[in-house]
Amino acid sequence: MEIGLFQPDGRCNPAYLKLDLYCKGLRIDESCALGEDAREIIRNRAGLGSGLEVVIGEDMYTNIPVVEWWVQNSPYWLVKRGQAPHAVPGPVSADAGPAKGSGTLREPDPIAGYEIWREKRPFDYDAYDALKPAGKGPWLGKLDRANAELVDTVRIPEEPKWYKQRTSSGKLMQRIGCLQGTYLGIYWGPRCQNWGPNGENEYCKFCTEGQNLGSQEEVDKSIEDVVETVLAARKESRITFVHINTGFIDSNDYWGLFEKVMRAVKERTGLLLGLQAPPDADFENYRKFKQLGVNNVSLCFEVIDEELFKEIGPGKARRSGLKRYLDAIDFCANDVGFDTVNGEIIAGLEPVESSIRAIDWIVDHGAIPTVCVFRPVIGAAYGKRKPPRVEDMLPVFQHFYRRCMEKGLPIGIAPNVKVSLIMLPEECRGLMPNPAAWPLTRAKLWLMRTMFGAWFNARVKV
Repeated sequence: MEIGLFQPDGRCNPAYLKLDLYCKGLRIDESCALGEDAREIIRNRAGLGSGLEVVIGEDMYTNIPVVEWWVQNSPYWLVKRGQAPHAVPGPVSADAGPAKGSGTLREPDPIAGYEIWREKRPFDYDAYDALKPAGKGPWLGKLDRANAELVDTVRIPEEPKWYKQRTSSGKLMQRIGCLQGTYLGIYWGPRCQNWGPNGENEYCKFCTEGQNLGSQEEVDKSIEDVVETVLAARKESRITFVHINTGFIDSNDYWGLFEKVMRAVKERTGLLLGLQAPPDADFENYRKFKQLGVNNVSLCFEVIDEELFKEIGPGKARRSGLKRYLDAIDFCANDVGFDTVNGEIIAGLEPVESSIRAIDWIVDHGAIPTVCVFRPVIGAAYGKRKPPRVEDMLPVFQHFYRRCMEKGLPIGIAPNVKVSLIMLPEECRGLMPNPAAWPLTRAKLWLMRTMFGAWFNARVKV
């Protein structure tokens, strides 16, 4: 079966739509009122959080590019139905969840407030060459509906009330952590040392974390700031997973950096806890993280080609090197045995064959790939590059799902963890020619998810 935007019965294929929106972005019709209806856009997570949070399909959370220069070429439009047109869509910040979607039928739904439409013109990838890779959106205009087709109804998650609450120290909780899908992401520690105290240019070429920290997120967060924000997010947004990340520090002592804050979050909430950091100086510290209660470890090496690894991340190559990343993934997955271990790559930074090879390496070593789609973000060294073609990304994500199912990896097990910045492996089922394949494996995963959910609910403290 050929995979495309629409299924044979005419319904939208939400998995393909999510992937295509990562590659093409979304323009904003003048009918939209995102300043009233949406969460503020916060540029964090190395810049990947630079888009608009949207729920498509049943419960597929996505962070769609709306401010980058290349979005001007997108055939996709966000439209608000049943409202008088606004002159502008509202004060959406160009620098940043959870609800259930309204279905996938293409027939108009008088209840749903927002829709995605697509222009009928053929998409021209070469048109990027004529655009000026400067400036920023959101890219506003008026959709010509006579020359467009309705793709699907979608949900725009409201901004949670706790975003505008303050911690006991007076800090805005939105600047301590934010939702990306249904999980809470928090940056802990100083600015990545690859940015250097004097702005040395050893940072990764796809990343803008050094620009965002301080402007979009608080640099100095206390443990109490973090715990109070986690508790507020749990109470209102019902989060189950807290993901804490950092950049490089000169000592590479990530146990020393994280131990106290992670212990406090775990002991006072019982929530699932994830760590994303460069390889620790002492791999034995990962056993301590496991004993502390960390459930997931993620190590981001981005590309598996060694020369490209050095070119894209000179500081990462000097401070750690590709081999140490791979060794850390192998050690965490096979010697320590966290609930899950992720090796993260960015599809679109290297040839498709290399991304597939990276997926194979991660799966063969017992870890689960995290596959991002390269997003040329404002301010990054690679910010003027073109986004990847969806036609090139499709085989990568199909292989991703196939290998996870063949290996029987524990995907989609954690309760209420939907990630907007990436395609989750279980979401990629919608990209397969035969989504009904591996019925026994899917039944096993359903049983594991049910049992793990019961275990979590019995142990969570808040």
